[in-house]
Amino acid sequence: MSDKHLIRETIARRAEQEIESGFYVNLGIGMPTLVANYLQKDKQVVLQSENGLLGIGPFPTEDELDPDLINAGKETVTAIQGAAFFDSAESFGMIRGGHIDIAILGGMEVSKNGDLANWMIPGKMIKGMGGAMDLVHGAKRIIVIMEHLSKNGKHKIVNECALPLTGKGVVDRIITERAVLDVTDNGLKLVEILDDSSISEIQAATEPNLIIEETLLNQ
Repeated sequence: MSDKHLIRETIARRAEQEIESGFYVNLGIGMPTLVANYLQKDKQVVLQSENGLLGIGPFPTEDELDPDLINAGKETVTAIQGAAFFDSAESFGMIRGGHIDIAILGGMEVSKNGDLANWMIPGKMIKGMGGAMDLVHGAKRIIVIMEHLSKNGKHKIVNECALPLTGKGVVDRIITERAVLDVTDNGLKLVEILDDSSISEIQAATEPNLIIEETLLNQ
């Protein structure tokens, strides 16, 4: 798979399957926001943004663009019927109070223990640390979506994160364009293969030794 758009769409569509009807969901900035475009119409889901919007809709068409209506990543969004607006203090109260069922976040590195690094690269300018540090501790389940390898072909799923951590032992599941991996007490477990990669190819692209779901071994 080489087309960037197709890779991001594959990951976002698979991540949508993690969301159940009735969930309150926070989508991080960047690729996670794409998940909103693939929510199945028969699911009743409320998307929350850290900047004070409960009830985010899909990305707007040109006719729907409203520069005053943005998500935490400063992207223009739409609001569903019944959406609520409030200040950031209340938004973080929802997160810290454990009212978010699932947070889908981007990642720079995830370790075999579920440590997450996703907020800064030392030496590069950042606008702020955002709300991920609250989300990884306040949301009930954390899904990290990212490309399996870096632009330079380096491992992003690693034994130990080299970048500054957002949270330690906080990730439940990793979804890439190649695979779905669960963080377990015994290490990372390969539970799904999403493209035509073999188990050995996914292992080669992943630094930690993988536990393999039994159903994959029998395919």
